[in-house]
Amino acid sequence: MGKPMDGNDNKALAGFEQLLRPHLDGLYRLAFRLTGKKSEAEDLFQDVLTKMYVKLDDLAEIEAPGPWLKRVMYNHFVDNRRRYSRQRLVMVEEAQLPAETVESLPGGDCPDSEVSRGDNIMRLEKALEMLSEEHRQAVLLHDVEGYKIKEIQELTGDAAGTIKSRLHRARARLREILESSATF
Repeated sequence: MGKPMDGNDNKALAGFEQLLRPHLDGLYRLAFRLTGKKSEAEDLFQDVLTKMYVKLDDLAEIEAPGPWLKRVMYNHFVDNRRRYSRQRLVMVEEAQLPAETVESLPGGDCPDSEVSRGDNIMRLEKALEMLSEEHRQAVLLHDVEGYKIKEIQELTGDAAGTIKSRLHRARARLREILESSATF
């Protein structure tokens, strides 16, 4: 076990909490939008907060910590994606999943409208997965999360024209994917 917290540690923790509390909801939403999965979002969120705790003095000096924290999270996400993209992917068959996981998969005993809604959500998620990483992020940040072009520009470091172009191409590609899958 580590050493017990002393008065200075309590002050640091209180200062850390005071600095970050106004930004926690937005950071978590961004983590979820970037990863698309609750468990990965929680990991990303926790990783970034852990990194920020050791840099409390630097964080306290930042004039606008919200955009800076989002940029740190985005960069951490991109770094992790690059690292994990180099790892070998192992596919899991439904038969290998625990029974409770298989039972919770969509398509159970739901009313028709819920099944239809679930099907539409699954189609959209599959269509989003077919986009490139840049296009998917642009759509999720702008259309789903509601970030403005300028905010996405600050977050990603990309030019506004690049972001607009990605949004246009991503939307066109989504439309194409969804229209072609509707004929199945």
